[in-house]
Amino acid sequence: MLDDILPQVPSRRRFIGVAAASVAAASLSQLAFAETSQSIAEVAPPTGSDKTAIRPLRVHVPESQLVELRRRVKATRWPERETVTDASQGVQLATMQKLARYWSTDYDWRKVEARLNALPQFVTEIDGLDIHFIHVRSKHQNALPIIVTHGWPGSIIEQLKIIDPLTNPTAHGGSSSDAFDVVIPSLPGYGFSGKPTTTGWDPARIARAWVVLMQRLGYNRYVAQGGDWGNAVTEQMALITPPGLLGIHTNMPATVPDNVAHALKFGDPAPAGLSPDEKHAFDQLDFFYKHGLGYAQEMAGRPQTLYGIEDSPIGLASWMLDHDAASLALITRVFDGQPEGLSRDDVLDNVTLYWLTNTGVSSARLYWENKLNFFAPKHVAIPVAVSVFPDELYAAPRSWAEQAYPKLIHYNRLPKGGHFAAWEQPQVFSEEIRASFQSMR
Repeated sequence: MLDDILPQVPSRRRFIGVAAASVAAASLSQLAFAETSQSIAEVAPPTGSDKTAIRPLRVHVPESQLVELRRRVKATRWPERETVTDASQGVQLATMQKLARYWSTDYDWRKVEARLNALPQFVTEIDGLDIHFIHVRSKHQNALPIIVTHGWPGSIIEQLKIIDPLTNPTAHGGSSSDAFDVVIPSLPGYGFSGKPTTTGWDPARIARAWVVLMQRLGYNRYVAQGGDWGNAVTEQMALITPPGLLGIHTNMPATVPDNVAHALKFGDPAPAGLSPDEKHAFDQLDFFYKHGLGYAQEMAGRPQTLYGIEDSPIGLASWMLDHDAASLALITRVFDGQPEGLSRDDVLDNVTLYWLTNTGVSSARLYWENKLNFFAPKHVAIPVAVSVFPDELYAAPRSWAEQAYPKLIHYNRLPKGGHFAAWEQPQVFSEEIRASFQSMR
């Protein structure tokens, strides 16, 4: 990934900144669950020797772990404040201290735990690894199945708000013909999925696992969606061209032309002849490459070194918050009392999931595993829909999208939203999904 999309690293600062219906109808309370003293999820054991069985999962975090989390947050050893008046040195001290106060006193994990347990959640083994997923079937007939993949520093928490608008569209301004069956898996090494103990779990392997998952759920025609790593996995699914995959949707497309990528890599000026939209996209990427890519460089090069984010809740939270400038600015406003799309609970639900599942380092290894050029076109030949949110890492111009995706079936620029589009703007995001796949009904 890094050789092609990351520029030279001139400073130390940038480096270190650096289901299924086949499941037995017995209730969860009647199942015998395998649980260790440190487990935070109860999973029904496989019956007999069938490792591919789809087993229910229920989240249950021991109170002792929540008490310990609050203790660690309160015991944080703080650095002095930054020597600038903005976030140019990283997540500001005032933001993190406001987050810490709320996390250690008022935040209630049990609320999101209840939301998760109200959804059908399962685990199944694919390619030797347990894969966790949410699977919600629509009550409407002829619902179109969709598999939605999150990214980093996201999780299944990102997509919780779009489940009801997609599965129950009549309650959200849509019609019954807009309905989807929704499958939301946790990436390997993330959330409640298994942590790979050997190398090789890159986006292509994950894509193959997702194809198996959809087959195992009995879907012989479906669509796929993703942003961030979710886009990388979804595009790899498209390249496999499994018979059932009708098309894909992305909110973080890979469209950057070679001449633009070359200029960004070497810090050259923008190529001549760019349109205003193309120049704006170039400027966004240029800023991200020069000021926002440190986290990716560290995780791609030395993920095992990040012991601090496994040991310190505040270390983990600050690392996750500092993904991109626009998202950090939004989250800063949220903790200043100005919620807009995200709330304080939203942010901490996601961070707390990473903390409780101890997945700071295991999730980071996906950057090490990846060898793809993240923003380069992958020559996807099946139908593709693109939704462009203005505060994404870059707003892909229509001209680039048309070059990257010869079967572009939908392109729309939205007025508001950023990297975590489904999380920040769930209603608009859901409407985009409906519009994108209308022709495939």
